[in-house]
Amino acid sequence: MVVGTVVARALAGGEVHPRRAAAVTGRNLIVFRAGGFYMWLVIVGFIEPVLYLVAMGWGLGALVGDVHLPDGRTVPYPVFLAPAMLAASAMNGSLAEATINFFVKLRYRRLYDAVLNTPVTAQEIAVGEVGWALARAGLYAAPFLIVMVALGLTTPLRALAALPAALLAALAFGSLGVAISTFMRGMQDFEYMGVVQFAMFLFSGTFVPIERFPPVLHAIVLATPLYHAVALVRGITLERPGWDLAVHAGVLVLVALAGLAVAGRRMRGLLSS
Repeated sequence: MVVGTVVARALAGGEVHPRRAAAVTGRNLIVFRAGGFYMWLVIVGFIEPVLYLVAMGWGLGALVGDVHLPDGRTVPYPVFLAPAMLAASAMNGSLAEATINFFVKLRYRRLYDAVLNTPVTAQEIAVGEVGWALARAGLYAAPFLIVMVALGLTTPLRALAALPAALLAALAFGSLGVAISTFMRGMQDFEYMGVVQFAMFLFSGTFVPIERFPPVLHAIVLATPLYHAVALVRGITLERPGWDLAVHAGVLVLVALAGLAVAGRRMRGLLSS
């Protein structure tokens, strides 16, 4: 707890009290539990990757057959696809909260202007909102892992190990989403972000190994955080240990730290003006 507080304080550009940041997350949880429509959005967000998995895994998978892994093994296409859908689900759930929902509260509802009348600081708002984005992603990831185990696409132990990896991906995208949202001028700007998000979903090794891509596209994909999330989760669910998993995790940690640092400083500037 002490180490986490010190890190958050350094990154967000000011003092961050865990309980006050957690109060921001808790406020979102209260709204979530009280709003039936909000809960339906989360349910739909969980169903979407399951539909992709069924349609692509067994539909397209019947044409693709087995997939050759870099270590020489071959696995059925649904086994290859499922961890990528898990990583993408964590990304989508986290970004849904950290971008448009966060932006509406910041720019249109002016919710955080009222929050600043309490002891909560701008930096704690940023940390709390990232925490809620992480929680929503967890609501997507945990049930999806249960589906994977039920369908025989991974083992229960590997699923338990993959959950922290999915949450790390969600933390990275949540921090990045809040940081980016502080630069948005209006809702129309999120259309550009949606294009980038969908492109990552298509090309980050989700549906085919990136070794199949042309060299230029291959290099671009290596720079995307979703690729590292997919590679990390896939390596765990397929029980493919190696130093490359530590590299993928390290990239996600760096993205999370950078996003949190920018988000905290931007929130302090926006809400103090």
